[in-house]
Amino acid sequence: MARILVTGGAGFIGSNFVHFLLREQPDAEVIVLDKLTYAGNLENLEAVRGDLRFHFVRGDIADPTAVRDVMSGCDQVYNFAAESHVDRSIQDAEAVVWTNVRGTQVLLDAARELGVARYVQVSTDEVYGSIGSGRCTETNLLRPSNPYAACKAAGDLLALAAVSTWKLDAVVTRSSNNYGPWQHPEKLIPLHITNAIEGKPMPVYGDGRNVRDWLHVDDNCRAIDLVGRLGAAGEIYNIGAGNERANLWIVEQIIQHTGCDPALRHFVRDRPGHDFRYAVDDRKVRALGWEPRRSLEAGLAETVRWYQEHRAWWTRIKSGEFAAYYRQQYAPSGNPPAKEDA
Repeated sequence: MARILVTGGAGFIGSNFVHFLLREQPDAEVIVLDKLTYAGNLENLEAVRGDLRFHFVRGDIADPTAVRDVMSGCDQVYNFAAESHVDRSIQDAEAVVWTNVRGTQVLLDAARELGVARYVQVSTDEVYGSIGSGRCTETNLLRPSNPYAACKAAGDLLALAAVSTWKLDAVVTRSSNNYGPWQHPEKLIPLHITNAIEGKPMPVYGDGRNVRDWLHVDDNCRAIDLVGRLGAAGEIYNIGAGNERANLWIVEQIIQHTGCDPALRHFVRDRPGHDFRYAVDDRKVRALGWEPRRSLEAGLAETVRWYQEHRAWWTRIKSGEFAAYYRQQYAPSGNPPAKEDA
């Protein structure tokens, strides 16, 4: 039986990956290490907590003792643990450095010392920075524009350095923007879905024209699993979906799916250093046999239904620390929005 450690497994992508592993690999034993910060939620794992193949340990990936204890005997490590929100990284870069840089090095050191057979560093297309046209390949220069992206780039380089220096069998995945169930409501899609359901204003940064490639989390989990099994050590694999849409398009779709008042949409001051467009060339992971299965239109409609059906889950999150963060982050711009046909 394969023994797999999933760090950050109570977060959004991590918890979806845990569900995926236990569903698709009946011979897998899955151990989750999660610090349970504001973005980690044991409710995300409630459906599998009775599975004898699942084990949860609360701990910090930047704690060498905790990491070595939980990693001992593991065959594979998937590192999803990260401070992952750009806005929060701009407010407090120190926490992001602690987890995304120091924590990654602690994991790599333990993986090397314990002889882990495969280490997967889960990263993001944001490390490439904004591009005006075309798509970034895995060999593009890294041009991160904010503390979160810079720290993720550092984690990637540390993992690749461990391959060169210590011959650790490690790979890196860089996915485009994920969406789907269990995503914390600070992110664009769940924030606007939940605000629409509650009849609250739907804040749009700047003029709303920033473009992202939207990837359903289930498609990303399949790609990460495939890279974990078939990817070559020391290689990077971009994971995209070909669903480039402006933020305004996403918001308009949510308005249609929820039936909320279109007047709820309003523009707020832009994020500092807001990248305009991300896009990755994912031919390398497709060559392993992967391709996305969900269209954005179907996946978004399904995601809206999930949040409509799981109101108790996100209501508890939005009533806590999140409320103060939200008030600070989304102050009205005071400037008229750009015309949509400009």
